[in-house]
Amino acid sequence: MICGVDEAGRGPVIGPMVVAGVCAGEGMMESLGVRDSKKLTPRRREYFAERIREVAKQVVVKVITPEEIDRMRESMTLNEIEIEIFASIISLLEGDVVYVDAADVNEERFAREIEARVQREVKIISKHKADVLFPIVSAASIIAKVERDRIIKEIAEEIGDFGSGYPADERTKEFLERYYDEHGELPPHTRHSWKSAKRLVKRKGQKNLGDYS
Repeated sequence: MICGVDEAGRGPVIGPMVVAGVCAGEGMMESLGVRDSKKLTPRRREYFAERIREVAKQVVVKVITPEEIDRMRESMTLNEIEIEIFASIISLLEGDVVYVDAADVNEERFAREIEARVQREVKIISKHKADVLFPIVSAASIIAKVERDRIIKEIAEEIGDFGSGYPADERTKEFLERYYDEHGELPPHTRHSWKSAKRLVKRKGQKNLGDYS
């Protein structure tokens, strides 16, 4: 049995990061035709997520909220956060070989850092674009992406359509601007530790101070 771990939502300013681990018999995901989640439509991802859960020996999903990310960012980098979460997922998996999508520019260092935090003997194979190279990581990517999409839909129903949630998305930028103007604060589910969020709060605060000068 082999395992794969991947995340969805590392970079957005709105919404959680979701990390998933999948374990299955070798060749099982290839037989399903699983491939990189980013190349699939939402409907196909949902289809594959159901098939993966049916045949996988183990599926573990962890949701890291914006509040948790902000708290961890007080003392850790985003890469360190990912290492901690990956290690916590792998500690729950039963496979002795785990493929992961490397967040660090140094693939081997990323693997060593994870191995040091897992409370059992495990071989970590860390590669850039692992979700493209290894179907078991593609499977983890699909599970993570489908779960995050579900949560994002719920958030949009709560606070309104905010686009993709990524800092470079114009719809997201406009939403954050409008929400802050109307409420005097960032919307729920926003990562306050993100540079784009900090810049917005600082700019709006300076503007407000200017109104009273």
